[in-house]
Amino acid sequence: MIDFLVARQLKSTLGNQRKVLFGVSLFFNLGVLFIFKYFNFFIETFTEAFLLFGRPISYSSLELILPVGISFYTFQTLSYTIDVYRRRIDATDDVVSFFAFVSFFPQLVAGPIERASNLLPQFRKTRVFNYHKSIDGLRLILGGLFKKMVIADNCALIVNDLFENYTEHSGSTLFCGAIFFGFQIYGDFSGYSDIAIGSARLLGFDLMKNFSFPYLSKNLIEFWRRWHISLSTWFRDYVYIPLGGNRVSNFRLIFNILTVFLLSGLWHGANLTFLFWGLIHGVVLIGTIFINKNPKLGIFLKDQKSPVVDFLKIGITFFIVTIAWVFFRAETITEAFGYIDRVFSLSFFSIPQGNKLFLIVLMGYLVIEWFQKKREHLLDIRHIPLKPVRYLIYYGTMFLVFYYAGDLQTFIYFQF
Repeated sequence: MIDFLVARQLKSTLGNQRKVLFGVSLFFNLGVLFIFKYFNFFIETFTEAFLLFGRPISYSSLELILPVGISFYTFQTLSYTIDVYRRRIDATDDVVSFFAFVSFFPQLVAGPIERASNLLPQFRKTRVFNYHKSIDGLRLILGGLFKKMVIADNCALIVNDLFENYTEHSGSTLFCGAIFFGFQIYGDFSGYSDIAIGSARLLGFDLMKNFSFPYLSKNLIEFWRRWHISLSTWFRDYVYIPLGGNRVSNFRLIFNILTVFLLSGLWHGANLTFLFWGLIHGVVLIGTIFINKNPKLGIFLKDQKSPVVDFLKIGITFFIVTIAWVFFRAETITEAFGYIDRVFSLSFFSIPQGNKLFLIVLMGYLVIEWFQKKREHLLDIRHIPLKPVRYLIYYGTMFLVFYYAGDLQTFIYFQF
């Protein structure tokens, strides 16, 4: 309601009053997010800082239940106010359309983080049933269910055990555990996004694409163009570019990138593990950019039209992302470093224990993604001319969903 009223006032306000109104929107959006999600984290960090100087202080934490998806719809409404303030879009007078835009149920709790310029106008136009759109929506939903129930939920069973008992396993087994978590979070989150986009498509709405086969990326820059696209483009448009983007000095460029990735880590949760995860990505991304700027070294990052080189780049990128996922999954920073320390011990070269067959299945899943990488989504198989083959794939996927579904696991991104 505050963002709706502020945006309406911004239409007819000039000068410093616009800044004041915009500040009101920022204060309430970020204030609500801070109180619910970050207050206890900053109070505890502040208290621990005093302990370092031998001055213990008492504090009271807030016992609040975190509203599901608060980070998603806060960023969504905030982007609306920012765009109106920048005069990129006009403020709406239709309160029903605006409230529907904010609370649109398919993507409310875990994205994609939609922009008002894309979603809001869709509530104002008449929608009619579209057979082809609806069929594609069902394909997306089925693919999303497969990712979540077959890939992610089965990976979760292995991951939970390995991270809870990492001191009892070899380095090779723990590295496989990190790979399993990489597939778990990918299947879990991209699966949700596919279900959300597909559900919206059944209702005649087009939501933005949120994942584009990220584990086939050849470097970390490409990875962030393919992973959680709605969040990475949000930080690009509302944080990175306003800070100056890449048209700045090298020092400022480093500052801009680290700021974006530390904020991205903090967005995911009030924990040092998320901050360190963001720091790893930021540092590697900075290194990638400066290597690319060097005429002699940059050749390694450019496309050389060699499948062997491409696979090598994909493998290196996947390795970096996998190691970073350890910090994302671990409960504490100490646990994360302990896990990494065990991974890179001499036992890294031993034969991993556990379900090797499922690891092969995951690699096979990547191969399927490789063949589908130029398609819109995993089950976009309209190019297959034989209808019986397409139906065999659809019913085969449905069978896998019902037969191999793991134990019910909540969506990981509900906690953000």
